[in-house]
Order: sequence, then structure tokens, then C-alpha cells
Amino acid sequence: MLYIWDIEKIIKNILQELKLNINVEFNNKLTAPMSYNVSTNTIKFNYIQINGYNAKINFKIKETDENFVKIILYHQLGYYLEFRENTRVLKTLIYGKEEEKEQLLAEIEENSWECGRTFVPEYLLKAYDQVRELDKLWDT
Repeated sequence: MLYIWDIEKIIKNILQELKLNINVEFNNKLTAPMSYNVSTNTIKFNYIQINGYNAKINFKIKETDENFVKIILYHQLGYYLEFRENTRVLKTLIYGKEEEKEQLLAEIEENSWECGRTFVPEYLLKAYDQVRELDKLWDT
């Protein structure tokens, strides 16, 4: 079982290691385990969602709790890179047509996994890719 302070410490340590200036915030109303908010430059997390997702994933992939948090954090950092490198994304999400937004969201999701993978240490690459594949299966 991961507690708020455990998750926060893991996230802050990784951000410090990577020299990224991103805010961290616990949010018990978040419907996802973790998210990146580009407008506030904040990684938000819900420890209940993280523990639930961890239990679901660890059924298939045996990984430590700490490594699991790192994996989902790296995915969120992929969003951070995607939004930083692709400024058209925000404009389209705000002003675009529905079909354009839907297509862009799918593209952002794919890109965030790819961008996030650039942060993943060698020893976690296999688990990161497995979580990515499982996430795709459950999303459909």
C-alpha cells in the first residue's frame, strides 16, 4: 500500500533527479492515478487511484510499488514534454472542432508514452512497455 507521502517523495525525487521544475499536488478528486496539468505545470496524483491501478497492473506485471509510481510518472512526464514541444496542441484543444480534438487526444496519448519513455532507466523499460500495452487494452 502506497501512502500520499510515499508517492509524493518518489515523484519529488525523480523530478529533482531530472532537474525538472514541476509542481506536485495530491488531489483525492482526480479520477486517474496521476495527471499533468499544463496550465499550472503540476503533476497531480490520487493515492487511492494509484493503489487500485497498481493492484490491477501487478496482477500481470510484478514490479515494486516504487517502480510502479515511477512508471506512471514517466508517462505523465511524456505529457509535459509533448505540451512543451508542441504548442499547437493547446490551441487545438481549446478552439478545434470535436473530431479534430478527438484525433489530437489520441495522438497526444501515443506521443506521451513515447516521450515519457525517454526518461525511463534501462532496468524499467520492459515494465514501462508492458504497462503501456496493458493500458491500451483496458482503454478500448
